[in-house]
Amino acid sequence: MKRRYFISNLTLGSIAGMVLYPKGLQAWNSGGSAAADKLGRISISTWTFHNYFTSTREPEFKLPGEMLKLLDFPKMISDKYKVHNLELCAPHFDSTGSAYLTDLKARLAEVGSKVVNMPVDIDELGEKGGLSDPDKKVRDNAIKGAKKWIDIAVQIQCGSVRCDPGKMDPKNLAPTIDSYKQLSDYGRSKGVHVIIENHGGVGSEHPEELVAVFKGVGGGQVGALPDFFNFPDEATRMKGLELLFPYARVVCHAKGMKFDASGKETEYNFPKCIEISKRAGFKGVYSIEFEGPGDPYAGCQKVLDNLVKTI
Repeated sequence: MKRRYFISNLTLGSIAGMVLYPKGLQAWNSGGSAAADKLGRISISTWTFHNYFTSTREPEFKLPGEMLKLLDFPKMISDKYKVHNLELCAPHFDSTGSAYLTDLKARLAEVGSKVVNMPVDIDELGEKGGLSDPDKKVRDNAIKGAKKWIDIAVQIQCGSVRCDPGKMDPKNLAPTIDSYKQLSDYGRSKGVHVIIENHGGVGSEHPEELVAVFKGVGGGQVGALPDFFNFPDEATRMKGLELLFPYARVVCHAKGMKFDASGKETEYNFPKCIEISKRAGFKGVYSIEFEGPGDPYAGCQKVLDNLVKTI
């Protein structure tokens, strides 16, 4: 996912080599046909369909289609793609109240689905420097907001939350590391991992900075969410993924942008990214984020087809 923090009126303002899974994921990875086993390692993010959620619809998006509600998302994905791992983005929750979360958990259970990760794009993490701000009050507010979503993850039995660091200072990573140490301790107490994605200037051009954060935090509770696409060029992509995948926790992002007539991804070396993940021993979930032009439903299917061929 690209960095997007949603303000009230929709203003747009991954221990190395060790992979841990959300509760229940192992069940999807065992038994059945090879194709079913592969589907058990694939997730679909609500961000793929962000233009069909009221809170994240872009004004220029004009394609037809019914708007979506998060409560209906598990069944839609199960029926259309036969995928039962989901990534639910924070802006797509209509509520964080207990009754709503109980209903969501029931909707997931009805179709045998599981939330493997929640990208937490909230105001608190987007305020000033977020978790990396030199002002402790700003960091404390960001930590408080992130902890709320760790608690939500517990309520819906989700194994990880993606909380990005905001504006890191590569010359002084101490504030960033301190914030993640606090989130690491809290997440560990709740059985939830905190993961960081390379995007929005965070770890995209200089992924070694994220590695420094992971090493500084220690303990293996905070790790990487490698995104295949989010790098400025191919050389940085290959270097970045090699650096980040040893710290991958639970999920990576398999982005889809553009495809040729055969359905092959053409914006970057998709098979090479999968190869790097395999060499690093990644056993987690490849989560689909389609962000290209055209119909996201068709785009999602093309990314899914690429994954089934390569993982």
